[in-house]
Amino acid sequence: MAAFRGRLGFLINPIAGMGGPIGLKGTDGLADEAEAKGGRPRAGERARECLRLLSQEKDDILFLTASGPMGKSCLDECSLSSRVVYSTPPKTSARDTIRTCQAFLAEGVDLILFCGGDGTARDVAEIAGSIPILGIPAGVKMHSGVFAASPQAAADLAERFLRGELNLRETEIVDVDEELYRAGILQTKLYALAKTPYLPVLVSERKRIYSSSQEDEFKDQIALFASEFMRDGSAYILGAGTTTSRIADVLGVEKTLLGVDVIQDGRLMIKDASERDLLELLDREKSVKIILSPIGAQGFILGRGNQQISAEVVRRAGIDNLIIISTPHKLAEIPYLLVDTGDMDLDSSLAGRRQVVTGYRIAQLKETLAASKLAANSQL
Repeated sequence: MAAFRGRLGFLINPIAGMGGPIGLKGTDGLADEAEAKGGRPRAGERARECLRLLSQEKDDILFLTASGPMGKSCLDECSLSSRVVYSTPPKTSARDTIRTCQAFLAEGVDLILFCGGDGTARDVAEIAGSIPILGIPAGVKMHSGVFAASPQAAADLAERFLRGELNLRETEIVDVDEELYRAGILQTKLYALAKTPYLPVLVSERKRIYSSSQEDEFKDQIALFASEFMRDGSAYILGAGTTTSRIADVLGVEKTLLGVDVIQDGRLMIKDASERDLLELLDREKSVKIILSPIGAQGFILGRGNQQISAEVVRRAGIDNLIIISTPHKLAEIPYLLVDTGDMDLDSSLAGRRQVVTGYRIAQLKETLAASKLAANSQL
């Protein structure tokens, strides 16, 4: 392997992703509420998954970081030497992300590697300017185009870029209004353009929303078919999205558009469910099935925007009880379905060709990949 020397700015948003499993759909401004409801920090875990791979190149990368949970602690746990360029207060905020990035610029880093979600991406991009940025996905939502498909993919991309093997791509930083998002209204806004190391498959595309009369017709067909097979007495967990929402419309049930709901025998059993709600459901119901639709352009069915449907929920429901639905056009724009539950064994079990319902009694087969494996299969 060719030797290289890179200066990598590394930071973590410690509260990123806390709101997902408890149904908050975001953590911006709600860290205390998320913690009170049992939200658990997950950004550190995701960062360590990336750093364990980068540690193999530790003699060739100079890590610059913030103190404590914003970077230094995680680097130390992975036995990576680093230099602190910003000292954080006991309770961190977006302001500390911005000040850390300002310190990175003063140090002349080659790449800013951050761990968080769209809110963190906005803060980093605000300061980065022409410095490339790359996101380790750890937030509730990741609609921007700077996120690697998985922590493992982020390590692969960072390493290859610092070795001079990858080109940069200009992409969009977008985010949603979290108050509207929690109310079920998806309103995205373009905040910035940023440069990011790019390799097809390893970098997630910006989320797309598909809308046309033909799309609506296929959603109606899927919903009609679902309303028929959902009469079997099982409890059905419906993931977020307009396609799953159409099923609820046909059944005459008001669904949480951007949340997770449970329907049984045509009745709404749980509205805007949390992971805990779903686990309690699995304790009392003999048959529980899960209906999911992939994120437009990205292809994720698990691990993005529906963290309430955790690895434990999927395991207990049974992977054979996972039902995937998508309109044909949306499915055609996705090269693969992707899963990123945080449980690599479960993700591997979900991989392979899976059936996707695309109309009334119509289905297609689509290859499903574990996002954590993409680094090893980046030529796919």
